[in-house]
Amino acid sequence: MSEKKKRRHLLRTIILTILTAAVVYTLYANFTKDKHEKIAVGDQAPDFVLMDMEGNKHKLSDYKGKGVFLNFWATWCKPCEREMPYMDNQYQAFQKQGVEILAVNVGQPEFSIKKFVEKYDLTFPILKDSNKDVMGVYDIYNLPATILINPEGKIVEIIEGELPEEKIIAMMESIKP
Repeated sequence: MSEKKKRRHLLRTIILTILTAAVVYTLYANFTKDKHEKIAVGDQAPDFVLMDMEGNKHKLSDYKGKGVFLNFWATWCKPCEREMPYMDNQYQAFQKQGVEILAVNVGQPEFSIKKFVEKYDLTFPILKDSNKDVMGVYDIYNLPATILINPEGKIVEIIEGELPEEKIIAMMESIKP
């Protein structure tokens, strides 16, 4: 066999080996990945730990015994922008009654978040989901999205889209301890 044919044969063997390894890896990854169930009303809310704008850690399970209004948002989202002042109004009214708001910003730089918070003078905790990990766990694809969690840590309601203030009031009433 000539030198040229040997090189061609070697190159084809290498390419075939790489393609076979890629197919085997893809099949392995698909068959062994965790079967992530979509969250639903009645499920225990998946726990998470995120940092707020001041560097404090917030662990969802630490809020057991309180109602949690978990909101996913971004600064570029116009419906988010419109509902945030309503959320802050109701946070002022319901915080003393055992209802917390955790507003999870998804994947934005701290500078943008800070400007937004200052513009609307928001007082509830703003958490940073820089890698969108929590967003993924909660199967959030559209913003804004709100998950109501009762004092026992169970999901009561899942809402996508903008919320008027009257709806926010009713939602907070529904998760009061």
